Amino acid sequence: MPSGLPHNPYYLQDLSPEVRASAALAAAGAYDAAPTVIQTAGMDKLILYITYTRGAVGGAVTIRPEYSPRGADEVGVENWFQQSIYEAGAVAAGADTASLIQRENFTYQAVGATAENFIATIDLDGAVERVRVPCAESGVVGTPGECHIIARLM
Repeated sequence: MPSGLPHNPYYLQDLSPEVRASAALAAAGAYDAAPTVIQTAGMDKLILYITYTRGAVGGAVTIRPEYSPRGADEVGVENWFQQSIYEAGAVAAGADTASLIQRENFTYQAVGATAENFIATIDLDGAVERVRVPCAESGVVGTPGECHIIARLM
């Protein structure tokens, strides 16, 4: 590996880590119970290559990327965090402004019955040690679709 590049076993390898094996999503809209954890120390970007096949018309998958600033879970502290979305509040003279911030999930609704591929790019900026991506059927929860995810770190 050239000098100065981050040392990570997945750095620009031909074989990308499998984040979620191709399988049916959990019933009743539940998120994956034990999502795969990827080591991302020193990486700037995580590209998720996602394939979703709906189980019924109206099927959709929701992914919930979770990030850890720790290399391993530590007892007694929070280890996993979600990305958030921010909306600035209205500014008025002579008054404080209340802005909104909320955790963010990502939902993809299928447009057809065959497997559909899409990409999600996540900036890590070298500050995230680990990532996991629990998924859930969020369209027709009684007929879950299938989801497969591989990742590329840069």
